[in-house]
Amino acid sequence: MPFLPISKQDMKDRGIDQLDFICVTGDAYVDHPSFGIAIISRMLENCGCNVGIIAQPVTDEDFKKLGEPKYCFLVTGGNIDSMVSNYTVFKKKRWDDAYSEGGKGGKRPDRAVTVYCKTLTRLFPDKEIAIGGLEASLRRFAHYDYWADKVMPSILVDSGAKLLMYGMGELTIVQLYRELAEGKKLSEIHDIRGTCYLTEPKNTPLGAVQCDSFEIVSENKKAYAKSCRQQYDEQDEVYGKTMVQRHGNMMLVQNPPQRSLTQSEFDKAYELPYMKAYHPCYEKGGGVPGIKEVEFSITHNRGCFGYCNFCSIALHQGRRIQTRSEESVINEAIDLTKKPGFKGYIHDVGGPTANFRRTSCDKQEKAGLCKGKKCLAPEPCPALKVDHSEYLEMLRKIRSIKNVKRVFIRSGIRYDYMMKDKNDEFFKELVEHHVSGQLKVAPEHASNKVLDLMGKPHIEVYEDFEKKFYKYTKECGKEQYLVPYLMSSHPGCTIKEAVELAVFLKKHNIRPEQVQDFYPTPGTISTAMYYTGLDPYTMQEVYIPRDPKEKEMQRALLQYYKKENKQIVAKALIRAGRRDLIGYGKECLITPDGLALQQDRKGAVKNGKNSSSKAKTYQRQGNKSGGRNKMQKKKH
Repeated sequence: MPFLPISKQDMKDRGIDQLDFICVTGDAYVDHPSFGIAIISRMLENCGCNVGIIAQPVTDEDFKKLGEPKYCFLVTGGNIDSMVSNYTVFKKKRWDDAYSEGGKGGKRPDRAVTVYCKTLTRLFPDKEIAIGGLEASLRRFAHYDYWADKVMPSILVDSGAKLLMYGMGELTIVQLYRELAEGKKLSEIHDIRGTCYLTEPKNTPLGAVQCDSFEIVSENKKAYAKSCRQQYDEQDEVYGKTMVQRHGNMMLVQNPPQRSLTQSEFDKAYELPYMKAYHPCYEKGGGVPGIKEVEFSITHNRGCFGYCNFCSIALHQGRRIQTRSEESVINEAIDLTKKPGFKGYIHDVGGPTANFRRTSCDKQEKAGLCKGKKCLAPEPCPALKVDHSEYLEMLRKIRSIKNVKRVFIRSGIRYDYMMKDKNDEFFKELVEHHVSGQLKVAPEHASNKVLDLMGKPHIEVYEDFEKKFYKYTKECGKEQYLVPYLMSSHPGCTIKEAVELAVFLKKHNIRPEQVQDFYPTPGTISTAMYYTGLDPYTMQEVYIPRDPKEKEMQRALLQYYKKENKQIVAKALIRAGRRDLIGYGKECLITPDGLALQQDRKGAVKNGKNSSSKAKTYQRQGNKSGGRNKMQKKKH
């Protein structure tokens, strides 16, 4: 099957006078199921619809080049929120974009969904618009916007779209098409799960859960935190209720979440005739870099019951695990071996969390996931069922396929889930067969206080996992390392906890090349903490590191070993009351030589010289450790 039409000439070549749907996206056109718009467009095509793609439009002519659709325009900001794509956590403009031609930034506007919708409304005032994708999904309620530093209304209000599809939209888009084909307008379709719409308050559905209005949550942070909790509590397909939130003289209505795909439906969605490549029109400009990460990778599952507070998956994909059949995954692996450029390596067989192939417990199918609770944190639920056997068997079969040299797992591995498996068979085979030198895992922090606010397991679990990983690595005679994802300045993290993380890194000989500052992206629980200073589930106050100098200190502590960070690390340690970590002892983070610090209340450091008493302390530490520590072999 060819790519979908992107021009009038493409339509003419296919004998199409008018398209049924036109998809407008903030990404370059990549026809691969890791791009949401590719799945939606192919699902519609499978229903017999003619579908066209307008990728990263700029001018009016770009928007008009396919004419007017029969049913409606479908608009998405792309695979990630356009503001996250366009700006760093420090609100500086990005100049790169993996989802654009040549990897160059600047090809999508800020708040792409709203900009695209307003342009389409101006050019096609009589044609309705439906929105979806991550940007729309996570902005469906009144939400704190980090870049504007204020609460913004539902994206339905700002964009003027008639319908919002949230979450994963395969079933939703098919149901929507059927109702449109019956002659209904978007503005009349209010009965599909997984959708939101605006209506007059008098039409508010009975029995809905109502959270505080946009006007209230804009002014009252306690109300905002409470509303965030309500929104998350109703995101279960079994017991989730209709939710409403007033916006001025209109009522936002969120229908209950769409049901999960059955395994056969999931298989079908991924077996549609994708080209699994970027459109040839981008070849001259260097292609689209985003395809490299997924070109020889396989998605076998969806959803995550890990439910980390800083992650958007729970509000978008959901906590329920959906899986493709073993047969479907293996057939895709065989197809990959026949693709040009395949060199024998399958880069990933994963998903949001690679090693989930079943519900976390047996009751979820009928009762749903526990409201307000996590399956794995701070400790695994007693009802947790851990089983890697199906996933392991599938990996073994993929490894045995002709022309497959190695099968790697590069997407998220939940090590806490692995540690609850009484059988280490998967652990051993993961280490022996599926690590490409480095295994990336996400402890995120070392302070259990911060980890509790992140919704992550305590650091002792990671330490136990680390010991096992290196034990099995040694046993199979390999040199492999763990690469931990770490985050600074998450809500609840003071300088004290940041120092605790630095000490942990020193103890474990971890030297991260890159560090991540907490990014308050729309819709997450951690973002609600950042804005309100409250934990939505306890309503207790949470410390928020907002001062740029403190955030700089927290970042520097993660890379305390870099010469350029020495002065700021010293300031951070003094601020935290941890002068004991400045010295020549084996546990010290930095040495005192060369420091230029002002005298603090204790008068220990002044004008770059140690006071005599402190200097003696440093000297004693140096004598005990045999002088300055020798650099240990860099393992991470």
